[in-house]
Amino acid sequence: MNLNTLSVSVGSFVSRTRTTIQLRPRRATFARRVCRTALGCICLFLTVGARAQQPTPLPKALIDGTGPGWSMLGQDDFVNVNCDQDTWTWTNGMARCTGKPVGVIRSKKLHTNFELVAQWRHLQSGGNSGVFVWATPESIKALEDGKGRLPTGIEVQVLDHGYAEQYEKETKKKPDWFTTNGDVFPTGSTTMKPFPPVSPNGQRSFPRKNLSKGIGQWNHYYVRAINGEVRLWVNGEEVSGGTNIRPASGYLCLESEGAPVEFKELRIRELP
Repeated sequence: MNLNTLSVSVGSFVSRTRTTIQLRPRRATFARRVCRTALGCICLFLTVGARAQQPTPLPKALIDGTGPGWSMLGQDDFVNVNCDQDTWTWTNGMARCTGKPVGVIRSKKLHTNFELVAQWRHLQSGGNSGVFVWATPESIKALEDGKGRLPTGIEVQVLDHGYAEQYEKETKKKPDWFTTNGDVFPTGSTTMKPFPPVSPNGQRSFPRKNLSKGIGQWNHYYVRAINGEVRLWVNGEEVSGGTNIRPASGYLCLESEGAPVEFKELRIRELP
């Protein structure tokens, strides 16, 4: 072999070696890019999957009762049933209740299908009150005659958080049969199928969320009563209610039960 042939052979070998050396890092870089892309896709898939598993939040009901068909409820729209004359006082559309004695005031009109908004606040820890829907005329007549203290109907509970603490302290029992965040339940002979979750005795619809504010703070209730069904929104979110209610017509009542409470912005809209 002459020197020229040897030089060409060596040159070809060096050239191929350089090409091989240059290709290997490129393949490694490509592999890293593929890995990064795959990891990115997996992370995106897991993120989307996690979001899909999260429950969709319930829509908030920002209803203040100022649209078409709504009307204010004031002193002239209620009559005393079995309270003292000074139990309820009205100032600029706001009703203040002393809480004594236990009893109710009722609407002058009977109501069947309607929407109601109300704001309320307790002024004493452990305060108890309520809004009665579809209170029966028969039970109201009995109260007027001095028989009983509260009507038959559907009660939308208005209860301060301190009530649960007082109950547990006085009875040494857990307050598992009621909540302080908007229970809805039948009283007397009225019947209702409560929406879940329900109380241990199966009578009360417990709220799905705890949204009520504490003593001295205003809470907003939106109540929809239509075709034998009552639903309650507390501070903008639906929490409780019931269906298959019988009877599904009657008076609207505000309750006095032991402690001072205030109501304001009471508005109603009749529905067909």
